[in-house]
Amino acid sequence: MVNLRTSPGVCAVAALLAALVAALVWTVRHDGYFSDPAGLSWRYAACWALFAVALLALRRVPAAAVVPLVLAGAVAVTATGLVAPPRTSTDSYRYAWDGRVQSAGNSPYDHAPQDPALSRLRDAWLFPTGAAACAGPDRARIPQTGAPEHPGTTDDAGNTGRRALCTRINRPAVHTIYPPVAEVYFLAVDRLSPAGARHKPLQTGAGLLSLAVTGALLLILRRRGTDPRRAAYWAWCPAVPIEAVNNAHVDVLGVLLAVAGLGLVAAPGLGRRAGGGLVLGAAVATKLMPAVVLPGALSGVRRVRDAVAVLLPAAVVTLLAYLPYVLLSHGSVFGYLGGYVAEEGYEDPSSGSRYALLRLVLPDAWALPVLLAAMAAVTGYVLWRGDPRRPWSGALLVTGWAFALLTPGYSWYALLLVALVALDGRWEWLGIAVAGPAVYVTGRVFGSREAVSATAYGLAVLLVLVVTVVRRRALGAAGRRR
Repeated sequence: MVNLRTSPGVCAVAALLAALVAALVWTVRHDGYFSDPAGLSWRYAACWALFAVALLALRRVPAAAVVPLVLAGAVAVTATGLVAPPRTSTDSYRYAWDGRVQSAGNSPYDHAPQDPALSRLRDAWLFPTGAAACAGPDRARIPQTGAPEHPGTTDDAGNTGRRALCTRINRPAVHTIYPPVAEVYFLAVDRLSPAGARHKPLQTGAGLLSLAVTGALLLILRRRGTDPRRAAYWAWCPAVPIEAVNNAHVDVLGVLLAVAGLGLVAAPGLGRRAGGGLVLGAAVATKLMPAVVLPGALSGVRRVRDAVAVLLPAAVVTLLAYLPYVLLSHGSVFGYLGGYVAEEGYEDPSSGSRYALLRLVLPDAWALPVLLAAMAAVTGYVLWRGDPRRPWSGALLVTGWAFALLTPGYSWYALLLVALVALDGRWEWLGIAVAGPAVYVTGRVFGSREAVSATAYGLAVLLVLVVTVVRRRALGAAGRRR
């Protein structure tokens, strides 16, 4: 029997994980997104480099030690996201506000945060007052109406009788964008949170969800007889503590549901497929983005009933999730979705860093039509040639190419892709996950996210193509030797 404590492979991985944890704490505690993006970029690079080396070292670990190491590393890496308030995103403040609004008996789709109708719900954490509180680059000013709340004071604009009122919530003038399952999660966190807990409940909840993803990955890999080392692609990935835990992005709930849904779809039996469809519908009703895994869930389907068994439950769950909010809300339950799509440049390719690779070789007006045609081709390939026993493989292909062609500038979007890599094992797609923070953080260093986007995503696509060709040649050579 191998002594796990003295195994050189185990000791090497333990040392590398300790270094990774230290680097993540060093990174998360550095509040440099606005003040020092170059320094933050180097910290990110160090974390990803240690992550890569730790994965390589894990290959030399005895099989009996793999799962304990993956789990121990997952707990340690996840915990690093809790060492500081959210650093590079303010989305969790909107989550906290939406939960608070619902706890007070209001629909989150009916009022924007700056609406005076909800002023009774404001506190000094989400809505700080005074010129100094409004000085941060992550604060938005709230217009004040009605009688002065602080007579005898003067705001920083010289208006007597008021203090400047600001908020940590981004886009305070628009309604929420989040789908209903996410809103239920925000409500649950708010109800379970002690008074004055601020950001910690959302971070803790996201940490638990991240660990649940690791557990789901290990369970699926074990049932498939697949090497559990793959789970480390998620469990130790720097994106998890930074984006899922520290920034508390609700995407991690969608990831958990997507992974569980694909695991059920891969199991034999029509009932399991239908159960997978239910869970995938809940994933879509959490963040919409998990809809990109649906073609993978239909990989290689030849019978209509097999497709219906997934799509019908998914559609029913999505509609039922929206229904209570439709009945309770006076405004649109899609909130700011349309405005967000336009704001992020998805409708107008000439603005922002979207479609960066396509725009290198095509006129701006062609980017969206070519994107749609390319994604239709990838989806068709997955539907026709995909392996129904490995739906995550097709889901990774569709998701990876969607990211490569859309070139999103938000690093947390790639959490779904990281989990799919862990299921499928094609590590080369992690380059796409690296491109996200390169655009989001390093793009601030150069003052041009478009140029950084084209470079980062271009290198990521090149990595995918080169590794794919090499792998296929190796498989072909092995087949000929047989």
